[in-house]
Amino acid sequence: MAGVSVHVAGPHEPCPLRFNMAAYTVAEPAARWPEREALVVVDGDAPGMAREIWTFAGADDAVRRAAGALRAAGAGPGVRVLIRLADGPQFPVAFFGAIAAGAIAMPLSAQLSVPELEAIARDAQPALALLAGDAPDFDMAGAKRLDPAALYAAEPGDYADTAADDPAFLVYTSGSTGKPKGVLHAQRSVWGRRAMRAGWQGFGPGDRVMHTGAFNWTYTLGVGLSDPWSAGATAILNAGSRAPEVWPRLAAQWTPTVFAAVPGVYRRILKYGEGLESAFASLRHGLTAGEKLGADVHDGWVAATGKPLLESLGMSEISTYVSSSPDRQAGPAYAGWPQPGRRVAVLGEDGEPVTLGGEGVLAVDARDPGLMLGYWQGEGVAPDLPLTGEWFVTGDRAAMEADGRIAYRGRQDDLVNAGGYRVAPEEVEAVLMDHPSVSEVGVAAYAPKPGVTLVGAWIVATEPLDAGALTAHCVAHLADYKRPRAFFAVEALPRSANGKLRRRALVPN
Repeated sequence: MAGVSVHVAGPHEPCPLRFNMAAYTVAEPAARWPEREALVVVDGDAPGMAREIWTFAGADDAVRRAAGALRAAGAGPGVRVLIRLADGPQFPVAFFGAIAAGAIAMPLSAQLSVPELEAIARDAQPALALLAGDAPDFDMAGAKRLDPAALYAAEPGDYADTAADDPAFLVYTSGSTGKPKGVLHAQRSVWGRRAMRAGWQGFGPGDRVMHTGAFNWTYTLGVGLSDPWSAGATAILNAGSRAPEVWPRLAAQWTPTVFAAVPGVYRRILKYGEGLESAFASLRHGLTAGEKLGADVHDGWVAATGKPLLESLGMSEISTYVSSSPDRQAGPAYAGWPQPGRRVAVLGEDGEPVTLGGEGVLAVDARDPGLMLGYWQGEGVAPDLPLTGEWFVTGDRAAMEADGRIAYRGRQDDLVNAGGYRVAPEEVEAVLMDHPSVSEVGVAAYAPKPGVTLVGAWIVATEPLDAGALTAHCVAHLADYKRPRAFFAVEALPRSANGKLRRRALVPN
């Protein structure tokens, strides 16, 4: 469609009709490379030591045994298996074991509080639960608790003969209202991720991929495990300290060829790490996702390591779908291009594609194999896949160039409504990051009195805040309605366990 913001990056290779995500991710590489290292679990508290090293054959055997144990306990089609385990190889064994059994894996964070765990259990109604020994007591909504050690002791089972559209896993993500939503993914979701290999990651047999996230996170389960394994690459994950100074030491010891993190982790490595060029000498490139990559972090990483940093844009509902790649780098001003096989549009308020260069909301073709089945609605109720015509609307605001490049303008639900104007926090943050006294910044709405909403900036500064100098800097770079009306000095920004900025936590309750 000439002149409008729709970009088609070639056709999808269709997923086989009978398809099991765990068989594709674990069994197939085990058949091809049985003795190759599949998983290296390192220890940030002792960077020179590996906690465990698994071959593909070993991972396949463990997953088959987990499938056998779970199936004997009642796992099967439609059965939800809650997984709340510590970081370590037991987590992927349980995750892929549940999927291999034909059940629905529910990976949860060890950081969740008891009320959060109970709310998810009430919503999902799991039948089985695999919990670490240090897990708090909580109401599991009738789920039967299984000893995780039993996963290794069972007789190996077969991978379930599932359809591509059968459910495989259920993850919970923050909704626009703050209430977590259950996102239900199909077996085919990992097939949909193949677009990321050429369009972003560049993984191939023999690569060594180090991911900085917790094992349960979808970013880690995908980019840190499923994607490397399905490509015949080694996954390197850290079950110890994730302090920023740890990563250069781990990289120097375990020689990753690809490194993956959120921008906040890269920023802290640049600030606290030492000897980055030699520590990351084995890298071809770094990968970043989860939040907007600032030009300062991009440029700082390239200068410190001499290696490219490739950004991507995505969400729990579809993984990443727009990115730079080893062969084509958009730079920090753009999120990248739609990945091979993706069909992406920028829609206006009327649900139709806007003209090229116009701002709107990013949308992905509803037929994309990586798209979720829908939001969990409860047992026996079809998942809700909200569509606008032929599109799944992501909530990311963006503009599209004629060649398909995407300029990211922030989350629609992060927009600050100040005096009737909508302001993207990322735009204001990018301007403030260019001020020499600003080390980190988060922007959000605050209400100095009822009925008044203004733009505020929470700043980790390198020197005492000078509101006048910061205001003058913003006057030179931002329209009046976008400028922060208050600057708040903080020692650190609120972030998730995986380093993502939590803007809603910036404003005190």
